Amino acid sequence: MNQKPEKKQPTADQHHAPALWQQLDAVAQALHGILGGQSSKTVLAQVPQRLRPGVQALLFQVLRNLGRAQALQKQLAPRAPAPKVSALLCTALALAWTDEQAPYPPFTLVNQAVEAAKRGAARAQSGFINACLRRFLRERDALVVATQASPVAVWNHPAWWIERLKKDHPQDWQTILTANNAQPPMTLRVNQQKCTQAQYLKALEAIDLRASWVADMGLQLEHAAPVNELPHFAEGWASVQDAAAQLAAPLLLKGLAPVAGRPLRVLDACAAPGGKTAHLLEYAQPGSLQVTALEIDAERAHRIDDTLGRLGLKAQVLVADASAPDQWFESQCDGELFDAILLDAPCSASGIVRRQPDARWLRRETDIAQLGEIQSRLLDTLWPLLQPGGRMVYCTCSVFKAEGEAQVQAFLARNTTALSLPAAGHLIPGKPEKADRLTDNALGDHDGFYYALLEKTR
Repeated sequence: MNQKPEKKQPTADQHHAPALWQQLDAVAQALHGILGGQSSKTVLAQVPQRLRPGVQALLFQVLRNLGRAQALQKQLAPRAPAPKVSALLCTALALAWTDEQAPYPPFTLVNQAVEAAKRGAARAQSGFINACLRRFLRERDALVVATQASPVAVWNHPAWWIERLKKDHPQDWQTILTANNAQPPMTLRVNQQKCTQAQYLKALEAIDLRASWVADMGLQLEHAAPVNELPHFAEGWASVQDAAAQLAAPLLLKGLAPVAGRPLRVLDACAAPGGKTAHLLEYAQPGSLQVTALEIDAERAHRIDDTLGRLGLKAQVLVADASAPDQWFESQCDGELFDAILLDAPCSASGIVRRQPDARWLRRETDIAQLGEIQSRLLDTLWPLLQPGGRMVYCTCSVFKAEGEAQVQAFLARNTTALSLPAAGHLIPGKPEKADRLTDNALGDHDGFYYALLEKTR
């Protein structure tokens, strides 16, 4: 599905495209920010708009090869260089270490990285960078072989991450890591209140976009496209959402008995940016749901409003902390218990690393236990807000069992009113077989996720 990038020359065209050295300098600055603890979203926002698309593509490739680049740098410079020098070296090494993945010829990348050093923040060390990268070109094969003993170099993930996956998924850890280093597909969720999958597929084919059916209402594009080029996107005919994430709404609502005389009361507890909130409303019959969407961050809560507005859907959107219902449950929801709760809990994002390649380098092993405490508190806090006979979906975009299977087993052990119903469990990216049995259509190339369905017995 992912085509090998075309080799390009760095010269600017008649439209004054940015020179490659400018892009590499911006990528190195962004990498320096990420290694300092900033997210890719934050650092990319600081990049000039005309550079941003190319810089993001190169930065994501660097992040997917950072373990290899850092190992190569140690071979070239045993004494660690200054952080900004290191960022530029690692940028060039991550892009040029193999011909198959290099977006430009390696000698071009090296030349332009040296040019970036001469003109940018690493000016004083441009001679050092030049020497390291010229040696890399001369001895590349031997240097790459010398790094093969390092699991971090081979898999481009922190050592603790690799070890945790080996323990959690002894049969699938390599599949997960391989999937994490691939470019993700673009998957759409068709708004069934606007059109059918078949109708939208024809609309895509009419503009020469090929796609395959996935999930209940999904289409996976053969090649990604800007959303403003998608048919009737502004009118709400489709949304961008991974196939694994599209399981949440059907799992929660399918088979849930309607209540006479009123719509089902549904809580989306951690709702931003609103994709799953919207899917709940799209999936149900119009007027059959009364959805409350919570988001603790006001700016992210606005994104829920934007999402629903484009799709022509309505929900009660509250800026509130799901773990503190005393602040919103009585005052904003009249203290009425919910028939269904979707808890898409904060997590490590270990299942969507291919979409957020900075996550692996930003996370620390201690984060998993801290996130686990938040997940546990949310489960315990929200469960009393559910009607007897009601359902809760607990899900995370994580492949770590501490945030999935182990979290739910611990909840069931301390809660005698919860019954576990059939659900997907851990969905492994790069391994669709298990997921295919959960829906009429295969999930295709999906992200890593965890799903549990819990029913309140009394």
